Amino acid sequence: PFFVNRGGLPVDEPTWERMWRHVGRIHPEGERVAQRIRGTADLPKIPIPSVPAFQPSTPVPERLEAVQRYIRELQYNHTGTQFFEIKKSRPLTGLMDLAKEMTKEALPIKCLEAVILGIYLTNNMTTLDRFPISFKTHFSGNYFRHIVLGVNFGGRYGALGISQREELMYKAPVFRTLSELIFDFEEAYHRCWHTLKKVKLGHCVSHDPHSVEQIEWKHSVLDLDKLTREDFRKELERHARDMRLKIGKGTGPPSPTKDRKKDVSSPQRGQASPHRRNSRGDRRPSAEKKPADSKAMPDLNGYQIRV
Repeated sequence: PFFVNRGGLPVDEPTWERMWRHVGRIHPEGERVAQRIRGTADLPKIPIPSVPAFQPSTPVPERLEAVQRYIRELQYNHTGTQFFEIKKSRPLTGLMDLAKEMTKEALPIKCLEAVILGIYLTNNMTTLDRFPISFKTHFSGNYFRHIVLGVNFGGRYGALGISQREELMYKAPVFRTLSELIFDFEEAYHRCWHTLKKVKLGHCVSHDPHSVEQIEWKHSVLDLDKLTREDFRKELERHARDMRLKIGKGTGPPSPTKDRKKDVSSPQRGQASPHRRNSRGDRRPSAEKKPADSKAMPDLNGYQIRV
């Protein structure tokens, strides 16, 4: 069932090749098995999760619960094969096109795909602020990374996402401060015997699905090994204030869209893309400083590529 989508349609050839290579490494007749499954006409139909639709009067918290249920129904991807290629440097409009493909294919997803899907499904909730939250943890000599979509509604914080652990995904918007939300994730990690090492916080994501702006994934990078507990809390609240100030004074002129960017050509394949759109002057110094990245034109036409 991993080799057809939930609608019974075959996955595109590049995805098939990746899955065959993976199956071939763990099964001596992997490609033959894949071909036999692909050629079977009477496979049982797998229910396709329905994309949530809302009435205008539906409260935002109920909408968030419905979005999270949909993400859960897609299930976590345990196959070891990445079904959707997500480049963080792509413009928002390209990522939203990819999210639309996710709803059509209805394949299992991982945490980064869940964040993109969460942004896509909450774009019409204009009173909801969305921002990425990344975690780096340490367990048994190895480092692990996870990401969720932080949300803020009515001054209360929560999160959307998917994880192999129930306590590391959805958080209802009931936390009074951003620090309370992050501390709740930290406690959940401790229950899984993980030690939280770093937290990366992005700025609020635009609600314009046609924006060619890039998502700012790491406006604040907080290294817990270099911060006291109180300093960690202060940095989290400072980031929350930064987001409120940015929203309060607006984001400037409307973000450019596809139509207004037709004359901008994309760089050649393989050219490096910047990690974020905002200039360094707009970024608040964080607890960890990194060397400057080389600047390059953003991949504005990347959204035309299909997985």
